[in-house]
Amino acid sequence: MLYSSASEWRNAPRRKVLVFGMSGLGKTHLSGLLRDSGNWFHYSIDYRIGTRYLGEAIVDNAKSEAMKVPFLRELLLTDSIYIASNITFENLSPVATWLGKPGDPAKGGMAMAEYARRQEAFRIAEIAALNDTTHFANRAQAIYGYDHFICDTGGSICEWVDADNPEDPLLTTLAEECLLVWIKGNEAHTQELIRRFDRAPKPMAYQPAFLLQVWHEYLNENNCTEDDVDPDTFVRWTYAQALAHRQPRYEAMSEWGITITPDQISALHSEADFTNLIAARLDL
Repeated sequence: MLYSSASEWRNAPRRKVLVFGMSGLGKTHLSGLLRDSGNWFHYSIDYRIGTRYLGEAIVDNAKSEAMKVPFLRELLLTDSIYIASNITFENLSPVATWLGKPGDPAKGGMAMAEYARRQEAFRIAEIAALNDTTHFANRAQAIYGYDHFICDTGGSICEWVDADNPEDPLLTTLAEECLLVWIKGNEAHTQELIRRFDRAPKPMAYQPAFLLQVWHEYLNENNCTEDDVDPDTFVRWTYAQALAHRQPRYEAMSEWGITITPDQISALHSEADFTNLIAARLDL
C-alpha cells in the first residue's frame, strides 16, 4: 500500500486516496467534504467520463432527440440554439441518460445491440478516466497547489479489474498512486440501495458477460422478445443481482487497500476526522 502505517499516513506531505464501492454509499459525499476543506483536489471519474471521453456522444444524443421535434430541428439547423450538457460532481444525469436502458422504444428503451455498444464505450471511457488518475494527481499539485488528492470512482470500477491478479495493470497503477479505500456497506445498506433504486431506477454499467447472462435469463423467464421488455422493469430486476455480482469483486479489491463503512463516513465532520479514521484503519 502507498502508506504502510498510521504514522506514515499522518506524516506524508501528500495524502492521496481512491475510494470505491457501491454507488450511494458515500464516495461523493466524502469527496465533497474533503474538497470543501480547501486542502484536497477532488477527481471524479464519472465527471471525467462525461466531460472528456463521452462528452461529444452525450451532446450528439441530445441533438438527435431534439432533431425529432420540428420546432427544435429548425433552430438547430440554423444555428439559432445550441445544446450542451451541464454535468457537475453532484449531477451526472447526462451520462446516465446517454447510457440508457434496453427494451421497448415506446417506453424509453433502446435495442440491445445499441445498448451493448454504449456499454462498451462506457467501459473504455471509465478505464481511460481511471488511468488519468496519476495525471490529475500531478496536475492538482503542479497547477493548483493541492497536496492532497481524492479519486472518486464509479460503482463499476470492480467490473474492469482482476483483483486476484497481483499484476493487474489498472489496479497496480492505481495502488501505486493512491491508497485504495473500500466503502463497505452491510445488508441494511444494500436493502436501502435496492429500495432507493426501485423508486427511481437508473442506468448503470455492467460487465459484458453478466449483462448477456441476465438479459437472456429475463427474456426466458418472462417469455418475451426484446421489444416487449419494459426498460425500468428490466433494470429493477437486474439491480439486486448486479450488487450481489459486485460484492465479491469489491471484497477482492479490498486486499489492495483498507476498508471503511458508510456509517464511519457519516460521522465525519472535518478533514481531521478523515485523517484520524484512515490512520486508525492503517493501524489494524
